[in-house]
Amino acid sequence: MNVTRHDVDALNAKLTVEILPADYEKKVNDTLDNYRKTARVPGFRPGHVPMGLVKKQYGKAVLSEELNKVVSQSLQEYISENKLDILGNPIPAEGEDSFKGDFENPDTFEFYYDIALAPEVNVPLSGKNKFDYVKVKVDDALIEKQIEDLRRRYGKLVSGDKIGEKDMVLAQFVELNDDETIKEGGILHTSTVSLEFVSNDKVKKSLIGKQIGDKLVVNPNDVSRGGADTAAMLGVKEDELEGLSDKFQMTINEIKVMEMADLNEELFDKLFGPGAVKDEKALRDRVRNDLDGMFVNDSDRMLTRSVYDSLLEKTEVELPDAFLKRWIQLSNESKITMEQIEADYENYSKGLKWQLIQSSIFKANDIKLENDEVIEYTKGLLVNNYAQYGMPAPEDEELTQSAMQVLQNQEEANKVYDMLAERKLTTYFKETVKLNEKEVSYDEFTELAAK
Repeated sequence: MNVTRHDVDALNAKLTVEILPADYEKKVNDTLDNYRKTARVPGFRPGHVPMGLVKKQYGKAVLSEELNKVVSQSLQEYISENKLDILGNPIPAEGEDSFKGDFENPDTFEFYYDIALAPEVNVPLSGKNKFDYVKVKVDDALIEKQIEDLRRRYGKLVSGDKIGEKDMVLAQFVELNDDETIKEGGILHTSTVSLEFVSNDKVKKSLIGKQIGDKLVVNPNDVSRGGADTAAMLGVKEDELEGLSDKFQMTINEIKVMEMADLNEELFDKLFGPGAVKDEKALRDRVRNDLDGMFVNDSDRMLTRSVYDSLLEKTEVELPDAFLKRWIQLSNESKITMEQIEADYENYSKGLKWQLIQSSIFKANDIKLENDEVIEYTKGLLVNNYAQYGMPAPEDEELTQSAMQVLQNQEEANKVYDMLAERKLTTYFKETVKLNEKEVSYDEFTELAAK
C-alpha cells in the first residue's frame, strides 16, 4: 500500500491510496476459504462447495470489505506518521472519481480522498487588550438581604391572622361563570399561594390584609407563575388550561407566616459549623466573604464571554467551507440536505473557529489537561454536589473511584473536560489581558450575567 498527497491549496489536499494485490489477496482468500468450510449450498456437502462458486457468491463483498479496512488503516497511519492536523475526517472524492480498479478482475486499486488541513491561527491577545472585569458591590443592603434569606431558610411557618407580603396562603379555588356565579361541573381545588411570587402588584395589594374566610375573585394566572404552575394550583393538566374560565373564587382557608430564625449561636452553628461564627459582626464578615466568593465564578464567566466575543470577531480564521459542508453531510447519522447544512453552517463554523482559537492558545502557552488534574477536578465537582444536599463527602479513596466512574461515561467526561478547559482559559485571560475592575449593584450584575 502507498499513500501520496497532492495539495490543492493551503486548506485542501487530496490523498491517493494505492492498494496492491499483496495487500489484500491473502486475507480475502482466507475469508473465502472459511466461508467455503461453513457455507450450506444445495447439492454440496458442507466443506465441499467449489471455491469458484464461493467466489462468485461472496467474492465481491469480501473484497470490498477488506479493501475498506486496508484503505482506512492506510489513511490513519499516513495522517499519524506525517502529523497532519486535519479538520473532520478524510472523505471520498466526489462522483465516479473516488476510486480506480476492477472488482471483476481484481489487481491494483487506487482510492482518492479529500482532506481539509487545519489553518494556522494567530490569536491577537496580549496585555495591550483591555476588558471589564465586573464585580458585585457587596454593600450592607446586600449583606442584610442574604442574612434575611438565611434566617427565613432556617425559620418555621406559624399560623397568621392576616395575609402579609411574604406569607403563604392555603386557599380553595372554585371556577366561575362570566357573571361570577359558580360554574356547574367546574374546577374545585385547594392549593397554596405564596405572596412572595405574586408579580401582579394590583392583585398582591388586594390579597394583603385579607383574613381567614375572606373571598375574592382572581384570575389564576395572577396568583401563580403560569403554565405548569397554574395547572398544579388548579389540579389539572397543563393542556387542560385552555378553555378554563379566567375567573375563580378564591377562599382563604389558612394563612402561614414565616417566623424567621433568631440570630444566635444555634443558627450560626447550623450555618457554618460549631464555633466558626460567634456573633453578628462575625456573621456579617462571613457573609461578605461568602458573597465575594459566590460571585467570582459569574465574574469570570462574563470576562471569558467578553474575550470569546472579541477573539471571534478579531481573529482571522479561514475555513475550507466546501469540504466541511460535504463532510457534515456524509458523516451525519441521519440523512441531511445541503439546504439544511447551509441554514446552520454559520453556527457550526463559529463553533469550529472557537475550537481552533482555543487549541492555538493551549499549544502556544503549553496549557494541558493532565489525567490526574481531571480526576481531582471531577472530585471537586462531586464534593460540591454532596454539599448542595447537605451531605458530607466520602473518604478520598471512595471519592476517587466515583470520579473515575463519572469519567468512564463519555458524555460526562466531555462535560468535565470542557469545564476544566474553560477554567484554564479564564485563568490565562486574567493573567494575560489588562483588567478594568468595575463594581456594579447586585441587580445590574444579575442583568449582565443573564445576557
